[in-house]
Amino acid sequence: MSIRLWKRPIPAVVLLAVLIPSSQQSRAIPKLVAQSNSQTSTTLAIADQFDSASDFSEGSALVRIGDQFKYIDRTGKVVVTPQVEFESYSPFSEGLAIARVGSNYGYIDQTGAVSINPRFEGASQFLEGLAAVKVKNRYGFINKQGKVIINPEFGLASSFSQGLAAVKMGQKYGYVDRTGRVTIAPKFDDSWKFSENLAPVRIGDRWGYIDKTGKLAVQPQFDGAFKFSDAIARVRVGDKWGYINQNGVAIVSPKFDFASDFSNGLALVEVENKWGYVDRTGKLVIAPKFDFASDFSDGFAPVKIGSQWGYIDKTGRVTIAPQFDEAGSFSEGLARVMMSGKWGYIRKP
Repeated sequence: MSIRLWKRPIPAVVLLAVLIPSSQQSRAIPKLVAQSNSQTSTTLAIADQFDSASDFSEGSALVRIGDQFKYIDRTGKVVVTPQVEFESYSPFSEGLAIARVGSNYGYIDQTGAVSINPRFEGASQFLEGLAAVKVKNRYGFINKQGKVIINPEFGLASSFSQGLAAVKMGQKYGYVDRTGRVTIAPKFDDSWKFSENLAPVRIGDRWGYIDKTGKLAVQPQFDGAFKFSDAIARVRVGDKWGYINQNGVAIVSPKFDFASDFSNGLALVEVENKWGYVDRTGKLVIAPKFDFASDFSDGFAPVKIGSQWGYIDKTGRVTIAPQFDEAGSFSEGLARVMMSGKWGYIRKP
């Protein structure tokens, strides 16, 4: 287990690291305006001009041109300009964004001011009011004022979820609450965050699930196990993927080459190097015919056909023709797209 700064590491569009690094060249950010792609009828809501761009979160997106970082709103207007120059930044989470200078991490607020001075060896985004930070190679937690709430004493730590965080104590993993009290003793060989009141844990070389009392709810039997979403979790047996319910009963026996979490009622699966989608019964409702794809979000999913990305709706109908070099998921009504090496944004159909 490690602190993962992105929510879901699925093989889909090229995902930005949470901290977007600077480049060696700098130039001014021009006025952000809507622009029509001359080769298609798709209109960009925010022109393709950025060297990197994040999904929208909490009303803003982080963009970079050269060495300049800004946060823009859904109209493309710059709403946050960092007041101190750092080397990399993250999107905002609970009103704060990670900022790095050299090997030190801190946070800025939504005015662009430094909120927590960069003094940590590592830092995660704030969730449930706390963030995991690394001090002298150990992990603890701070609040939004930068005060240490849980002393750095753990080998690893996850973010908080449902009031608990997975932590490594010695060679085993357990869970602490928001005060740092150990609520589930360290007895697992690996573990991850709670979701829908269950958490994946590994005992020996097999994964199962525990409830919030630490009791095994699903016996360890899988080679890989992941969070519950819509009361369904993906699991891996050997090199095949399937789905179980919260009692550990198979909804879909492991048969896919890869499977993602459920989102918007559908889950992305890989079958013989093609990508499609299953519903909650395991039925293939969108045939595996795409060269690559990502999860549904806001009712649409990015899909790759040949060398270009477009979007489909939940019936599998292509709603935005493939025309982009890269494409992100819709978030807060906008999706980031790349054309000719530059990122812009489109609106939902």
